Amino acid sequence: MLKLLLALVGGVTFTLWFVSRPPNPSTLPKLDPEQWWGPEKLKGKANNSIRPFKIEFTDKMIQDLKRRLDNFRPPPPPLEGVAQNYGFNSKLLEEWRKYWRDQYPFKARETFLNQFPQFKTNIQGLDVHFIHVKPKVPAGVKVLPLLVLHGWPGSVVEFYESIPLLARQAPGYDFAFEVIVPSLPGYGFTDAAVRPGLGCAQAAVLLRNLMHRLGHKQFYMQGGDMGSIIGTNMVTLFPDEVLGFHSNMLLARNTRSILLTLLGALYPPLIMPAHQAHRMYPLGTFVANMTLEMGYLHMHATKPDTLGVGLSDSPLGLLAYIFEKFSTGTRFDFRAREDAGLLQFYSKEHLLDNVMIYWVSNAKTTAMRLYAETFNKAHIALNIDSYQTTVPTWALQAINDFYHPPTLLRTKFVNFLGHTELPDGGHFIALEKPDVFSQDVFKAVKEFVEYREGSKKTEL
Repeated sequence: MLKLLLALVGGVTFTLWFVSRPPNPSTLPKLDPEQWWGPEKLKGKANNSIRPFKIEFTDKMIQDLKRRLDNFRPPPPPLEGVAQNYGFNSKLLEEWRKYWRDQYPFKARETFLNQFPQFKTNIQGLDVHFIHVKPKVPAGVKVLPLLVLHGWPGSVVEFYESIPLLARQAPGYDFAFEVIVPSLPGYGFTDAAVRPGLGCAQAAVLLRNLMHRLGHKQFYMQGGDMGSIIGTNMVTLFPDEVLGFHSNMLLARNTRSILLTLLGALYPPLIMPAHQAHRMYPLGTFVANMTLEMGYLHMHATKPDTLGVGLSDSPLGLLAYIFEKFSTGTRFDFRAREDAGLLQFYSKEHLLDNVMIYWVSNAKTTAMRLYAETFNKAHIALNIDSYQTTVPTWALQAINDFYHPPTLLRTKFVNFLGHTELPDGGHFIALEKPDVFSQDVFKAVKEFVEYREGSKKTEL
């Protein structure tokens, strides 16, 4: 009976698979590379130069923040024994309030955040903030441009421990990276669009234009979270410009991957190794977990400005909102811990540095709008996820993060070269495990280089 059922499902799946062939690349939508996202009055007057930038914690800002922390009205006490299952446990707020107000070393952290060269330049009407670190390497060592993209609720801070490891020659490799880490549109110190329409596809265009501004017509790329979605759009829209794509949240979101997912629900080994099946199946458990943890996405995608009022006004509200995701995003089982597990892998300073980026720039609302501009009818109608890309790709797959097996990934990424399965680690892997993260980027890029060199030899 089971064999008959599998045969029937397999036949239906094959039929649907056939009719859901990826569209011809010639029909890929052409996005305007010069679309203007800034104020109309500045059109034609923008400063396109590359200007040095420094993060500043002014005395006025610090005084205002401390005043707000002093005037914090505690929420009702949490229910007994719930740990983090109802969201960030408010019992933890008093400890963080005191630390942030009295012990967080504002000026020392300002210096820490300014340790790398930072710049701004105007792209399509928006001042784009980015870190730009060029390696100092001996003669004969190649320098490869690497665009690194963060997501939400992270920021460029996620990569502060990894940048020095990437911008030097690692043992066993004949190259180092010129590292470019921009703040996404509307995040941190990059301007937000003044009109609707700037979703992940449009952000891909904007950040590709940033790389052109810096003199890189071709480059490598790394991205996680929203940075992975932007990266996936970029390798689809500009396959001749991205030389290789490394992602710690690589996903294939198309009809074929959905069909395979449903087929795997009947018998997981059809699409993935048995030891990884628990990461996706049973589907009921997976959907239940997503329901528990993805409520924020629906709010961001529908009513970001409403949610943003409280998060822009209350520093502890902002802290609780971000810390909740850093807790569960690092380890799923941290929901059961009274302390949220935050200090097991991160320092208080690193966690608050990330919150400070949002607070100082007042970017919480505009950051959430990227979801509203991506998960809507207009952006979905571009149908970019259905197109395949030939850009060589590599996945770093931490056990406590979103997961698609190679069988699914190859429905989108034709030249999926490999993956690294981590038995531990979470969503913010570059901050949690910078050594592991940077080593995997080196490993992947070496594969990309060898793949392209092999392709050239084959062509000859």
